Amino acid sequence: MRITGTFLDEISHDIPHQNWGREEWKKDFMAMKAIGIDTVIMIRCGHKRWMTFPSETLIARGGFKPPVDLVDMFLDLADELDMKFYFGTYDSGSFWHNGEYDKEIEVNLPVVEEAWNRYGHHKSFAGWYLSLEISRRKAHVVDIYRRLSQSCKELSGNKPVLISPFITGIKQNDSGTLEEHEREWDNILDALNGTIDIMAFQDGHCGFDELAGYLEINSRLARKHGITCWSNCESFDRDMPIRFLPIKWEKMLLKLEAAKQAGVEKVITFEFSHFMSPNSSYHSAGHLYNRYREHFQI
Repeated sequence: MRITGTFLDEISHDIPHQNWGREEWKKDFMAMKAIGIDTVIMIRCGHKRWMTFPSETLIARGGFKPPVDLVDMFLDLADELDMKFYFGTYDSGSFWHNGEYDKEIEVNLPVVEEAWNRYGHHKSFAGWYLSLEISRRKAHVVDIYRRLSQSCKELSGNKPVLISPFITGIKQNDSGTLEEHEREWDNILDALNGTIDIMAFQDGHCGFDELAGYLEINSRLARKHGITCWSNCESFDRDMPIRFLPIKWEKMLLKLEAAKQAGVEKVITFEFSHFMSPNSSYHSAGHLYNRYREHFQI
């Protein structure tokens, strides 16, 4: 099971910036393309006061106007290389995390409208990514999710909406069971009916020995609810004391094999440019890229 999609984490709160310009980004997009990546997902269009494009909405709220329009750059590169681009929504860094869910959506609605008006003409603009993460512990925010997703779809002529929830597992200090995961996500997906098209669970919050079970449940639930099932194969290592470093190849291979066994339709990663790219500031990311290419004879 190969990785054919990646997040783009340029507006981050816990990963160092690599300070790339267009030349470096094009080189990296070409490295992605070389191993079969055909989909890029911008993790978020803004975080707190920082943003990827000069959003009038966010600037009016005190945001810093960026010197470069990264969204336009990413879309141009995706257009050129025949890749699909998913636009990630805004993360205030406060409202969602403090339980002020309505306020988070109220900020996002004009931002996604602005983004569509600016960039919807690009052939690579394939859909939307809801950057506000949920787990089974946040089932109560389903109505908020529906509002944002419906707005994105109405603006864009029903372009697909992607989510990447996290498993509330042992690495979240949780003793939840597979049965609880299945029961609660069955209810969540039922409530989200018609508003979410693709789900790609993060695969790093549970034990390696549990992962196949979780992925099989996710795949089964997706089929039941008519949703496309991807897997988000994290290319950083959650087991290290340092946040965050590229993952050991053996661990990534185990996760890819679990995804294949579960029958998911596509594997994406968080995220190529920092943790798997030959251009990364982490040298070990380039070695991971080499091991991946050797294994799949690319």
